[in-house]
Amino acid sequence: MPEICRFYGIVIRMFYDDHSPPHFHAEYSGLRAEVSIDTLRVTKGRLTPRAERMVLE
Repeated sequence: MPEICRFYGIVIRMFYDDHSPPHFHAEYSGLRAEVSIDTLRVTKGRLTPRAERMVLE
């Protein structure tokens, strides 16, 4: 999976030609989440509250 960004231990990745709706994957400290690009909401999984705030910002 191509890595888009890495900061403060958070890794952001995207799959080419992944399922709809458009989203990216975030991983931090063993936790994983899918985040919708349109709404910037976690649609699957979870992150720590602090990591989620940084990802959404």
